[in-house]
Amino acid sequence: MMEQELGVPWEDVFESIVPEPMAAGTIAEVHRATLTGGERVVVKVQRPTARKDIMEDLGLLKLFAEKTAHRPAFRQLVDMPAIFEHLSESLQRELDFRREASNIARMRTVLEPYDRLDVPGVHGEYTTARLLVMQEIQGVPIRQAPEGDVRKEAARQLLESYYAQILTDGFFHADPHPGNLMWWQDRVYLLDFGMVGELGPEIRELLILLLMAFWQEDVSFLTDVTLMLAGQDQRTDIDVEAFQRDIGAVMAHYRKASLKEIQLGPILQDITEIAIRNDVSLPASLVLTGKALAQMQLATGELDPTLDPFSVAGQFLTKGLVHRIRDRADPKKLFYEAQKLRVRFTRLVESIERLSGSRPGPKLTVNFRGTERLEDTIRRGSRRLALALSAGGTLVATAITASSIHVAPWVPITLGSAGGVLTLGLIGDLVRRR
Repeated sequence: MMEQELGVPWEDVFESIVPEPMAAGTIAEVHRATLTGGERVVVKVQRPTARKDIMEDLGLLKLFAEKTAHRPAFRQLVDMPAIFEHLSESLQRELDFRREASNIARMRTVLEPYDRLDVPGVHGEYTTARLLVMQEIQGVPIRQAPEGDVRKEAARQLLESYYAQILTDGFFHADPHPGNLMWWQDRVYLLDFGMVGELGPEIRELLILLLMAFWQEDVSFLTDVTLMLAGQDQRTDIDVEAFQRDIGAVMAHYRKASLKEIQLGPILQDITEIAIRNDVSLPASLVLTGKALAQMQLATGELDPTLDPFSVAGQFLTKGLVHRIRDRADPKKLFYEAQKLRVRFTRLVESIERLSGSRPGPKLTVNFRGTERLEDTIRRGSRRLALALSAGGTLVATAITASSIHVAPWVPITLGSAGGVLTLGLIGDLVRRR
């Protein structure tokens, strides 16, 4: 297999290869080796029957998922079709080692701000879909790292980097158990990038709102955000009141916590359990996020048992909020309320567009007679509501951008002018129609 992938005899590339694998799995074996230039590397070689075996296993899982999909009692425990789809995509990605090499390169960029974290180097010239040649990390498990400040700082950076990976970059190592973390040259090296998670901008924004809703103890909006994360906020068969009660019970555990004491991992795990009980299917990527954060907390606990994860999360979130807004009065509150207004206004517009027929979906058709005055009143009211919401949103945006040092001066001036024009238009409409 190795020579088939390299296209040349293995002796042309490697000085030696250790025959016994240092690790072996269903898809591949990993061997220590030395390049002809003397560099020590590890070689990940795909098993000849790996693709065939994986596709056969996926076929059986698909059959099982299809059968359980029609059993409501089972679906209340786990959404097997969604899990199957996610697992299928993940395993098929793992079969292409070029994707893993790309994941390593991408993670190296994500970890650049952290001087105690790193990933192995990759020899791209020898890497193919079924062969991956990487730098050998000649270290020890993280629990054997020398005691001291360097080890503690590495633990802090490792945990903070995970919040950055999930909430900022939307790209994270999805299997960070201690076996995939090594200590070498005063750094923690992340290994095995066959499984990674990705979150789009909308989900990342909703996750931040979810944390803020917990901090504000806003059970109603937290329920809305959770249903939006699940993509099921338009369903009419969900018992929203029961769902909201369950959410409120979880929030009670965090009621005395400040923003910096709210952790994303436990929150996601609690919400996932509630969603399953209420037949609400959260995205598989979100479930994977909660699992990865839980694993990461265990790993950082091995490095530094005294590390306060709440403090790390709080510093990261606070720093992120300060970068977004610079309101001297209460930046967290202003940001929360502005985002809440924007999300709800967007949902209102989408609902109106669906009902009016300008967006695909169910349309509202009602015919009345002798209602001309009522129609005129509704049109005027709708116009004034649109003007009021637009003016209010523009003025809030003006306040946010005016207090930020990262926004050009002309932006708040332009927004303020637009808000003024909209406000004057609203006043003129009210005076003209009295």
